[in-house]
Amino acid sequence: MYHFTALVTCLAILFYFFTSIQVSKARSAFGIKVPATSGHPDFERVFRVQMNTLEWMPIFLPSLWLFAVYISDPVAAGLGLVWIAGRLLYMLGYSQAAAKRGRGFGIQALAAIVLWVGASGAIVWRIVQG
Repeated sequence: MYHFTALVTCLAILFYFFTSIQVSKARSAFGIKVPATSGHPDFERVFRVQMNTLEWMPIFLPSLWLFAVYISDPVAAGLGLVWIAGRLLYMLGYSQAAAKRGRGFGIQALAAIVLWVGASGAIVWRIVQG
């Protein structure tokens, strides 16, 4: 069973849900009516955090699960927590200024890349080894 990876998946979904709530609050605070996605720089940064998180989830989630299946559930979960921490740092930095998003972005990107490379490598290794 992959209990740790399942828990981290739930936490990632919870984080994404949290970013959705933040966008809703920002819409209200800055008077941005649906379906607009621009109008105030502070709103646009909150919106981009949500959208960038969504853009990374199709990279992160399959890589997380494939790593768990082919390598290790606890290690995958640990890397998944690093990804979530990176997303949190990205959100906190970006909420202050666009230029402050880099560290969080780098951390989450590195975690996702390690998950993908590890999973891909393990899959290829098993195919080659028969």
